[in-house]
Amino acid sequence: MNLDLNAIRQFGNIEFLAKQMVEGFITGLHKSPYHGFSVEFAEHRLYNTGESTRHIDWKVYGKTDRLYTKRYEEETNLRCLLLIDTSSSMFYPEKNLGKITFSTMAAACLAYLLQNQRDAVGLCTFSEDIEILTPIKSTPSHLHTIFLQLENLLKENHSEKKSGVANVIHQIADKINKRSLVIIFSDMLENRGDKDSIFPALQHLKHNNHEVLLFHVIDSKTEEEFNFEERPYEFIDIEKGQKVKINPSQVKDAYLSATKQYFEDIKLKAGQYKIDFIKADINNGFDQILLNYLIKRNKMK
Repeated sequence: MNLDLNAIRQFGNIEFLAKQMVEGFITGLHKSPYHGFSVEFAEHRLYNTGESTRHIDWKVYGKTDRLYTKRYEEETNLRCLLLIDTSSSMFYPEKNLGKITFSTMAAACLAYLLQNQRDAVGLCTFSEDIEILTPIKSTPSHLHTIFLQLENLLKENHSEKKSGVANVIHQIADKINKRSLVIIFSDMLENRGDKDSIFPALQHLKHNNHEVLLFHVIDSKTEEEFNFEERPYEFIDIEKGQKVKINPSQVKDAYLSATKQYFEDIKLKAGQYKIDFIKADINNGFDQILLNYLIKRNKMK
C-alpha cells in the first residue's frame, strides 16, 4: 500500500494507520499468488500432503474449502525484535524525513501484524548506541506502548547523530536469550568505512540462533539513481556537516559507479553470511515489507 510520507507525519495516529494498512494488505494478499499465507488464522497452518489428518480443522475447511491443521501455542508464537536506525542520514530526504518516516511506519505495520498473529514483539531504536529497548511481549498493552514510542519517533526532529550499527547489534545479540527474528531498518550509508564490521555483528546474531531480516532503506530516486534536476545544488554530508556546491552532472557518473559497487558489496556480504537482505525503497509502499516478513516467517515454521 502506498501512502504519502507527509500524510503519515501529519496524521499522528500511527496505530490506526497500521491497522488500515495491514488489513488492506491482507485483503490484497487473498487475491494474489501469495494467498497461501494464512494471516487470518493465528492458530492454523496449511495442511501438507502426507501429514496425519488427526489435527485438521474441519470447521475451517467448511468455511474456506481449504485444509488447515491446528497449531499449538509453542508452534504459533514467534519472538520478534524490530530495530530502527535513527542516525542523521535516516532523516533524509528533508522534505518528509522519508527514510525514518518509512521505517517507523513499516515497523508499526509489522508490530500490528505480529500481535494479530499472537506473536511477541519488541522495539529497539539506536544511533551510536541503543536509545530505546523494550521487552519482547505479545500483550495488547505492550503493543500500545510500542505504538506510542513510534509516534514519538515521528515527532523527532533531525539532529546530528552518527550510527554504530555493529556495536548495537553485538549488544542486542548478548541481550536477547531466546531464539528470535531480528528485523533491522537501516540505510547503512553512513557505514561505508565500517561495513566489514557490520556483518560479523550480524553473524553474532546468527551464531546465537536468531534469524535476521535486514531492510536496506533507501530513496532510490536520489541515493541510487542520483536523479536530480540539472541545476546547482548544495550537497551536505548529514553525518559530518561538510558542504559542496556542484551541478549533478559533474559527479553523477562517479557517484553511480561507487554507489553501485557499494550496494553490490553489501548484498554479496549478506549472501555470504546467510542474512536476508532486502532493498526497501521508500517510494514503493509498505507491501514490500509485509510480504518479505511473511515469507521469512513461513520459512521459520
